[in-house]
Amino acid sequence: MGFSTAVASKKGGVGKTTTAVSLAAAFAARQSRVLLVDLDPNGSASLSVGLERANMGPGTADVLLDGRPAVEAIRQTDCEALDVMPGTVDLASVEAALGPSSRSELALRRALVPVRSEYDHMIFDSPSGVGLLTRNALAAADCYVVPVVPHFLAVEGIALLLAAAERLRHRCHTDLQLGGILITLADYRSKTTRSNVEALRSRFADGVFAVEVRVNIALAEAPEHGQTIFDFAPHATGAKAYDLVVEELLMRHQQSLRSDKPAMVGS
Repeated sequence: MGFSTAVASKKGGVGKTTTAVSLAAAFAARQSRVLLVDLDPNGSASLSVGLERANMGPGTADVLLDGRPAVEAIRQTDCEALDVMPGTVDLASVEAALGPSSRSELALRRALVPVRSEYDHMIFDSPSGVGLLTRNALAAADCYVVPVVPHFLAVEGIALLLAAAERLRHRCHTDLQLGGILITLADYRSKTTRSNVEALRSRFADGVFAVEVRVNIALAEAPEHGQTIFDFAPHATGAKAYDLVVEELLMRHQQSLRSDKPAMVGS
């Protein structure tokens, strides 16, 4: 049985959209049926899988703001097993339109009920921070992945996000778990990278993926061509890394199903 994953971060510039798109594509490459839900008003995930900005409506905003059926907002991509619900600038109006209630935080979860059985996996790309769109992604997900660049202040931002996710889990009565903290854009040419990675692993222990995604130019170039890394450069180190991330995420999920204390939950 499939599960859904939110990709969330308090900070921008950590490879969040790259991670969401690459996870979705990696699952699709394993013959899974995947829906990528773009919750970012910038629509970067949608552009990264080949959609043109002029053809993104109706999208996620129409589902959340106007009650449009989710099935009407879903597009096929050039990847046969990967569909996308596009993100548009109208998503910026969601917070003001829906308000701060816990019911508003569950809007996406409710909207996706009719299409969940059509997909093995759903991946949610949320904007940076813990605003209403990110909280909707977390409330709709079974687990969440936190990409983090190994910088000095990274630990504090992760701790705040984990605390916010835990509060939401209790408030919305979901089974949300931490899928893992993913070290991204790791550049070991920098003198501080190794010590910062060690600090992250020391602080969050098994909550951090064993796999790291290192700086890879192909990951940066793929969105310009409207392609995932698996179509643009399938043999690049970035593609291999994200395939291993999915393998580890699946393993963590299976462990959580077998354990009374879910293996996905980090410290």
